[in-house]
Order: sequence, then structure tokens, then C-alpha cells
Amino acid sequence: MTPSPSDKHAGDGAPAATGAPAADEPGLDQIPITGLKRVGPKLAERLDKLGIASVADLLFHLPARYQDRSRLRPLRELRDGDEALVEGVVTDAAIAQGRRRSLKVWLQDDTGGGLMLRFFHFSRAQMEGMRVGQRLRCFGEVRQGPQTLEMIHPEVQYQIADEPGAIGQGVAVDAPLTPIYPSTEGMQQITWRGLTDQALALLTAHPAALADLVPAAVAAPLGLPPLHEAIRTVHRPPAEAPVTALVERTHPACLRLAFDEMLAHQLALRRLRNQRRHLAAVPLAGDASLRRRLLASLPFALTGAQARVVDEIARDIGRPRPMMRLLQGDVGSGKTVVGALAALQAVECGRQVALMAPTELLAEQHRKSLSGWLAPLGIEVAWLSGRHKGAERAAVLARLASGAAPVIVGTHALFQQDVVFAGLGLVIIDEQHRFGVHQRMALREKGAGEGRLPHQLIMTATPIPRSLAMAVYADLDLSVIDELPPGRTPITTVAVPDSRRDEVIERVRRACAAGRQAYWVCTLVEESEALQAQAADDTAADLRERLQGLRIGLVHGRVKAAEREPVMAAFAAGELDLLVATTVIEVGVDVPNASLMIIENPERLGLAQLHQLRGRVGRGSVESYCVLLYHAPLTAAARERLDILRRETSGFAIADADLRMRGAGEVLGTRQAGMAAFRLADPLRDKDLVLAAQRGADRMLQDVSPAGTARITALIHRWLGGREDYGRV
Repeated sequence: MTPSPSDKHAGDGAPAATGAPAADEPGLDQIPITGLKRVGPKLAERLDKLGIASVADLLFHLPARYQDRSRLRPLRELRDGDEALVEGVVTDAAIAQGRRRSLKVWLQDDTGGGLMLRFFHFSRAQMEGMRVGQRLRCFGEVRQGPQTLEMIHPEVQYQIADEPGAIGQGVAVDAPLTPIYPSTEGMQQITWRGLTDQALALLTAHPAALADLVPAAVAAPLGLPPLHEAIRTVHRPPAEAPVTALVERTHPACLRLAFDEMLAHQLALRRLRNQRRHLAAVPLAGDASLRRRLLASLPFALTGAQARVVDEIARDIGRPRPMMRLLQGDVGSGKTVVGALAALQAVECGRQVALMAPTELLAEQHRKSLSGWLAPLGIEVAWLSGRHKGAERAAVLARLASGAAPVIVGTHALFQQDVVFAGLGLVIIDEQHRFGVHQRMALREKGAGEGRLPHQLIMTATPIPRSLAMAVYADLDLSVIDELPPGRTPITTVAVPDSRRDEVIERVRRACAAGRQAYWVCTLVEESEALQAQAADDTAADLRERLQGLRIGLVHGRVKAAEREPVMAAFAAGELDLLVATTVIEVGVDVPNASLMIIENPERLGLAQLHQLRGRVGRGSVESYCVLLYHAPLTAAARERLDILRRETSGFAIADADLRMRGAGEVLGTRQAGMAAFRLADPLRDKDLVLAAQRGADRMLQDVSPAGTARITALIHRWLGGREDYGRV
């Protein structure tokens, strides 16, 4: 491998870092991955997809989780979703024909607990090895089957019949935690373990070959282990290591690596923010004439929170530096009208505005709202999506290029190559985490002219606690609408098992008979036997049969936009009583007369998505209800999610709970979404480390020498690679 310039500097030009390699000793970042045994061109290509080109890259490809094979679990203690090592005696074995032929093996241990093992692919030898009376030791994921808990295709070891483990005591079996690595197609876990064994052997022989890029003055006060020791522990936890601390990532070795990752993240964000101070933008002060006319025409007054945020944005875009502001607001808090006022400020200055949304449905809703407010002011709101073709698309593009269309709303179609603006001054991106980084950057670059960039306003209805937002979005200015408009009534949420489906249907009938409208949300379009979720098409057909006399519409992701739009328009106009839909209505649907929401199989959805769906009702002055129609039995995690949703109405409280349950890395997004997907760090769990990383980043940035700059570049590259670009939008 040819090391990057930053890696070269980190190895031989940086000031003495702990563990810096000797001058005549190659760093592990300079040893190509093909230098390991059994790594040929094909395997090297697969590793390259994951950004692994050197031995050092491999060492920083950390386990995503661990399998705990260190203790035998009593069968009676198992729960749905557990990964467990179990042991028991076969009490029965049979081939079930059913829809899919399978081998079912019933296991029982000396605690009296039972478990079914199910194999869809099996040989005669396996069948004979699982005869009645045989003692088996199995590892696998526990799932709730139709009748009992099951393991599907577990790993099986055959035990000597007269040497059972003391299962009732949760006996230790002298096995360390088994690391499970993020992988790609064609890469088995045994391959990962073989490769990391080789890399760890090199690290053990030459610990100084892995440069510690964190200055001792920054790392030492934390009292955490050295980098090379932390790497070894995380990859191969010793048998005596505390299992809980490693699994929950609170072990000192995990915290050391989490700190390094958090530090790299903070350095990247601060460097981007510093760079942006040198960028230019067209100041959009405006004369406020259009904004005054819009405010005078609105049938409501802005809330105090909306007015505060409008002022923050107005000041920002009136400056000659590009605004980068994140606007957070709960469902129904009025973010769109704030965006409209920002757009008018740009139009007052003769500049164009682009609003990009991730789905056609949400983009359509924004177009409808903006047109209703801006058309009376004589401002055209153009529209561009993937379904615009031929002459229709050419006409829109011509109006954009000439400047005749001052405001445009669209989907990903806005950043395609043939879209040219006359003078793009403001970009508004809704639910920005759904776009890839290159998509967002492509739209920004369309406004880059004469060395100046457009201002950017990023809106999200997924609240993030301020402390976390400041850690994760340190390069953005933050505005929060923390107040709902007056007159909004709280939504009463209840959880009901689907065995009471008939009662729920009758409740829909009564609500619609009283002149209200309702949503019935299905979580899948197609039938899935495994997930017990009814298809939206079948649900609509069933409800039409059982609710004769009601006007029922159907929308889902496979309905073409041209067919979906009239249905949504009819529902908004009150021409439909009940809308059966999938989660395509999660955002962007505003029907004040809708006061009842049924969510089928809510246990399949996360808290944030459930809260978004619930926010489609309660938008008028009438008391509204959300019914969570779940399929029993619920897992403990699903039960907790539904309980939280019943108790909480604040999006910020729900976001806190979601972060506690799932961790910041999962909630904030993935590499594909262009976000900072953390490998090990969790800004919520590791709040103390966030503060230490912020202080450490400030200290490191004070060293402006070439060696200090090279060290920072190398640390960012080590943890973020090409992902440091995510902050440049």
C-alpha cells in the first residue's frame, strides 16, 4: 500500500507521540493488507470496500458487538432476542412438512426449561446426531416461534451424555467473548478473526509500529490504557475481562478508543467550521416587504419560539458568510412557515431558493404549503421531481436557468447535472439525514458562483437533545422551536392487542360517523408471514367490506405519485373518511380534521417513527387519539417503546428515550446517509468523553505547526476516512 500523505506525516513527521515507530521500523499503516497471509486480490478487493487497505486499517475495524459464549444459560431464563449458549437433552425430534420442510428438535435442560431447535437445511447425519437422549450444546439467537421459543440453525456441539454442565447455576465454560465484525458479502466471521489474529500478532511484536496520534498531555489526564493495549483488549477480550463492561462498552479499553474517535470527530467539525469562516456568500438582508405581507396574511400569529428562530436565521443570511443552521422542531411546531420567511428574505434580494425533501409526498406537501402562502404575493413555486420528463421537465429547467422561477421545491432531482440556477442564494433541506452527503454537496455547489456559496438551512422533526446536538453537529449553528402553536390538543395514545381488532374497527366507524377522519397505517405493503403484518392492500379490502358506507382511500410506496396525489388531495379535502396507508405518510401530511390514527404492528417501528406517524393527528382543535394495534406477545424492548409513547407527548422526551434505548450511533444515521456513524463512541453514553474531546480538540488546534497539523489530519483520517466530508454541507 502507498500510504496517504497524512499517514506518512503521522508516522515520521509528527512530534513524538506515545508509541511512535522508530525511524527504521515501518508503521502498521504502511504495511499493505496483502502482506497478511491468505489475502489475495479478491479478498483485498472486498476489504477495500470497507476502507481497509493496511494492517492499521484492519486494527481500527473494531467489533460491532460480542457474542457471550462464556456462560451456559438455563433454558427457563431465555427471552426473545437473546443470543445464548445453552445445553440440554433431546426429548423429541421430527421432520415437519408444512410450507417448508424442517427438522424440529426439542431440547430440555435440568432446570425444566425447554427450547425448540429448527433446521431448514439438514443432512441424515445431523438427524442421527440429534436422536432422543443426545446431549447438545448450542449457540444462537432466541426467537419467539408460533408455539414456543426457538433457535433457527444454531451452532451445535455434541456433548458426552454423562458430563452435563451445571446449567441451573449459569456455569462458566471458560470461553472469552467472541467478537463479531461489521462485514461485507463474501466475508465470514472466521475470516475476520483469522486476519485480526495476524494483525494483533504484528502489534504485539512491534507495539510502537502503531502511532498514538493523541498527545500525551491530552490523553494522560483520562487515566485510560495506552492505544495498543486498548486495541488488543477490544479485539480479543481476555477470559478474566468483565463481560458486562465490554458488552456495554464501558470497559477502559473501549473508553480509550471511544475518546480517540470522539476527538477525531470534534477536530473534523471544528476544522470545517474554521474553514467556513473564510468562505463567502451573498448577504441577503432584504427590505422585509414580502415577509411583512406574508405575516399579515397568516390566520395565526407566530409563536415566541418561531419568532426567535426567524430572527436568528434573518441575521445569519444577512451576513457575507454562508449560513449553516440546523432547525429542530417537534412535529407540528411550524418549521415550514419559518422556512417560508427565510425564502422570502432571499427573494427580496433577487436570489433563488431551493427546498429539497427526501420523498415526493413530503415535497408535494411543502409545495402546497409554500404555494398557498407565496402565490398571493405573486411568487411562483416551481416543482421538480423524478417523474418530470421531456417537455415538462425542460420547461421547469428553463425557468430556473433564466431566474423566472424564484422558488423551487423538489426531491433528489434538484441536484442532477442538468439543473442550473440563475442565482441560488438559499438552500433549505428537510429531513437532511435521509440524503447522502454527495447529494447535499451537489445541490450546494449549484449555488457556488464568483467564489460564493449559498446559505443553508437544515430542518428536522427528529429532535436531538441540545447537549448531543452540540457534540454531533458542532459545525452547525442550532435553532430550536420548543413550543407548539396554541390550540393544539394533546394526543391520547393507547396500546391495544390485535385480538381486539373488531373493537378498533368499530371505533373508526364512530369517529367517521361524527364527521372526523382517520388514518389506518400498515407497516408493510406485502404480506410477511414472519412479521405477522397485514398488507395494506388486504387491510383496505377488509375495511371496505366491514365499513361499508365509509369512503376509504389507499396509498403506499408502490402507488405511483400521479395516482397517489389525487387520493391525498381527496383526503385533505374531506372527500375520504379513512386513509389506509403505509409509513409513506410519516411526514408532510397535514389534515386538521383527522383525529384518529390506527398504527398496526407498531412493535416493528422505532420511537421516532411512531412519534412522526402519531403527529399526523392532533393538528386541529378536536381531541385526537392514536391506537397502537400490536401483535402479542411483545418483546421487552417493544413493550418499553409502546409504554414510552403512551406516556410522552414531547418529541424531545421521546428522542431522549430513543437515544437511551438504541444509542446515538444508530439514531443519528449511517455512512450511507452521510452522517457520522460512530464505530465505538456513543455521545449520549459517553457524555464525559464528549467534553474531554472538545477540550482536547481545542488544545490540539492551538498547535498550528506543520507537524501538529499533520497529526490532526492523520487522526481524522484514521477514524473518519473519507467521511469527514459529511460536515461540508
